[in-house]
Amino acid sequence: MIQLVRPLAALVPLLAWLGPSLSARPAAAQALFQAVDVDQSKFVIVSAPIGDGSRAQLNIYEQRSGARPCFSVQGSAPTEVNPLLSSFDFTGICNRFIDGNGYSVRVGNSDLGTVYRLSVVKQANDTLLMALPTKPGAGPEMVVARSGGASSSFLLLVPEPGWKLMRRQFGGRVLGHVYLY
Repeated sequence: MIQLVRPLAALVPLLAWLGPSLSARPAAAQALFQAVDVDQSKFVIVSAPIGDGSRAQLNIYEQRSGARPCFSVQGSAPTEVNPLLSSFDFTGICNRFIDGNGYSVRVGNSDLGTVYRLSVVKQANDTLLMALPTKPGAGPEMVVARSGGASSSFLLLVPEPGWKLMRRQFGGRVLGHVYLY
């Protein structure tokens, strides 16, 4: 899969905004949840069409076992995703994360799920996954992933350089929540 390295320059505005709040929080609060690496090849980040396809929402699919494929991909720029898991009982085979209960934004030690929401934004020639602040002054808008083209189908969203998926962990236990990190 694509080697991802977070460019420092892209994080400077967010870290400057987070700086005062990070130092004001006790260390225990910052580390309530940890983020652990996942095998990126087992996941796809998807722009899933709503209704006629003029709008879309974020879905993340995970292949947990090799019993049956959960998704297939075809084409490029944009790459279409076939959500095969919608055609069978995927219990124990696939995970599907379809809302803020299943995913959130994290930067460093900060879980930003309460101050950022992830939203799929369709443009004329691209589809973007944006991290949007939930309150004025909460921080900058961030492009997290993009499709590389436009379509009303299920589209693969490729993380921007420096972004990847990680899993939430609490007290050494891996949880059913993923971070866009």
